[in-house]
Amino acid sequence: MEEVHEGVCGTHANGFTMARQIMRFGYYWSTMEGDCVNYAKRCHKCQIYGDKIHVPPSPLHVMVAPWPFSMWGIDVIGPISPKASNGHQFIFVVIDYFTKWVEAASYASVTKSAVSKFLKKEIICRYGMPERIISDNALNLNNSTIAEVCNQFKIRHHNSSPYRPKMNGAVEAANKNIKKIVGKMTETYRDWHEKLPFTLFAYRTLVRTSTRATPFSLVYGMEAVLPIKVEISSLQVLSELKLDEAEWIQSRYDQLNLIEKKRLKAICHSQMYQKRMMWAYDKKVHPRKFHKGDLVLKKILPIQKDFRGKWMPNWEGPYVVKKAFSGGALILAEMDGRNLPNPVNSDSVKKYFT
Repeated sequence: MEEVHEGVCGTHANGFTMARQIMRFGYYWSTMEGDCVNYAKRCHKCQIYGDKIHVPPSPLHVMVAPWPFSMWGIDVIGPISPKASNGHQFIFVVIDYFTKWVEAASYASVTKSAVSKFLKKEIICRYGMPERIISDNALNLNNSTIAEVCNQFKIRHHNSSPYRPKMNGAVEAANKNIKKIVGKMTETYRDWHEKLPFTLFAYRTLVRTSTRATPFSLVYGMEAVLPIKVEISSLQVLSELKLDEAEWIQSRYDQLNLIEKKRLKAICHSQMYQKRMMWAYDKKVHPRKFHKGDLVLKKILPIQKDFRGKWMPNWEGPYVVKKAFSGGALILAEMDGRNLPNPVNSDSVKKYFT
């Protein structure tokens, strides 16, 4: 079996191919096929060069924001080419998970000080202290300066797994929509920074599928007056013009009283939308359970450089599972006991056979 699988003319074939090859050489025993399958399954090179697994190993777990501005997702778009006429090439995007309200600003470089100032000025001073923020593992979003801001205002900072955009899905969806809208608004392709405020206004006044309401209405309790409503006199504008001051105050008071009802309705729609997404996602799940002490291989990410270049394997390891969480996150350790710096998701690992 060793000669056929990895000898001089061995091709590291799978177990069934090995069994047929051995039979052609004139050998046979009753458990031959099972032995060949087990031998191939335990081959180290076959395991680290094995295909990447795209089938999700665990059901989808959704994150729910309990009230407006309690949970924000943050991310960076860029570098953008061509640069804007003012030299900016990045867009820093922040989205509220409850109302889907988006704040964004363009920068030449998204430094840790720029992120810190944006969080203090545009988020904390405008919408109050959030309970948590979610970001990827970029260094400009994970450093001592950001940690100091989070400690100062008692904000919990969570990181998504590398190359796992679904972990911070709300901000990834916002990024995609912002890029589409900006791309269609630009005229010289270097004026996109000037179109960004209009893009945000357009995004905030669009009905979001998940809430069936506009972010503007969930934040302010009324719909925004759009330019088209002024150009073509709408019922909303005409009715506001005909009201005297007392009637206008009463109308605004009634609108604000209905905002809680509107937000509760948005929560219901959001939960129904999430259930539909979970149902569609969970149909593809092929469970892979991991327990403490299991040996696993970890997927090699595109950000990792390797001297083997084109001949780089798809997996590295083996590692030992130190702790397995119910949501699918794993804490791994080297064979010598040293823990890896960051947790990994179960869809980035597979079992290692010895």
